[in-house]
Amino acid sequence: MIEVEDWAEIRRLHRADGLPIKQIARIKNVSRNTVRAALRSEGPPRYAREPKGSVADGFEPRIRELLMAYPTMAASVIGDRIGWPYSGRTLRTRVAELRPAYLPPDPASRTSYAAGELAQDDFWFPDITLPVGFGQVRSAKQLPVLTMVSGYSRWASAVLIPSRNAGDLYAGWWQLIQGLGAVPRLLVWDGEGAVGRHPDRLTAECQAFRGTLAARVYVCQPADPEAKGLVERFHDYLERSFLPGREFSSPADFNTQMQAWIATANTRWHRRLECRPADRIAADKAAMIGLPPVPPACGWHKTARLPRDYYVRLDGNDYSVDPAVIGRRIEITADLVRVRVSCDGRVVADHERCWAKHQTLTDPAHLQAARALRSARRLAVVPGPQPDEVEQRDLSVYDQITGQGVA
Repeated sequence: MIEVEDWAEIRRLHRADGLPIKQIARIKNVSRNTVRAALRSEGPPRYAREPKGSVADGFEPRIRELLMAYPTMAASVIGDRIGWPYSGRTLRTRVAELRPAYLPPDPASRTSYAAGELAQDDFWFPDITLPVGFGQVRSAKQLPVLTMVSGYSRWASAVLIPSRNAGDLYAGWWQLIQGLGAVPRLLVWDGEGAVGRHPDRLTAECQAFRGTLAARVYVCQPADPEAKGLVERFHDYLERSFLPGREFSSPADFNTQMQAWIATANTRWHRRLECRPADRIAADKAAMIGLPPVPPACGWHKTARLPRDYYVRLDGNDYSVDPAVIGRRIEITADLVRVRVSCDGRVVADHERCWAKHQTLTDPAHLQAARALRSARRLAVVPGPQPDEVEQRDLSVYDQITGQGVA
């Protein structure tokens, strides 16, 4: 079985670059049947290998302190200062990853983008607290806004999502791409945990997502905001023009107001382009990759056996399920709006996604069904022995035991 990265690259070479199967097989050094299988498959090949921690994790705070004070300090000197007991290569690798964050800024050159070439993605954390129901409010760090800006047209889009977990990130990302109507050939990200790290350490979820889209994903170096200056400027625009003077009653209200504002912003004159993003978006989309015929698997997906409690937990909340399927295997799926549970292809629960935490969401129909099942169980008659099955003992036995009736 091929790796997810090879599977994703095969699909990109065929769908985005238009290479024939025979040429792709030579490039990837695999058989043509392997290439055909990768192109026919609707999802990525599965593999389960969890990343392991590093011995450098416990020393990282001290390493950061030294680099903050002396950004150019050699790794060997850092090892002496912190009492490093392990391999020098492990320390040098970790220092090389951390050092760029503490070096002086590196000025960026002026960059131009071709139509359909790329889009920049990031999280925006507005300085607000948002009511999410049940008397709870959430801060910006808990409710991030996923943003995307196309390089050529500067077409902007954004959506508020419940969390930074991979399920919510890719559900929101796919929603933005669907709203755009095409797939940029290169998607630029920061070193987000659910996406990957620089230069090409993408997560399995990201490899599967980009493979379905047939696009590339590039993760920027740490502390290099100039590498995605378009989306950073869009964040500044949101903070200066969208947030001031606004109040929000719920996440849905926030998204409604933001979508209306962005629709207007995309029709405003752009000083750098000397035109409006709306004037360029058609040419931008024409040069992008078309939407995949099969949408990527995104959102929350998990399977479990329904316990007697007939509730399932997702993102800190409990959702009721039809108690008729207690003890059976169920599949739990969720996006940004709904939480659904199915059993043997039949939907047995459908709830609105709760953005608060530590709540129990109960469907009245499920509660009524549970009461009916408990009543039926209490009223069930347990069969017992019938009268003709009871042993009839001969009374003369008692006379023999007591000695009576013996001549």
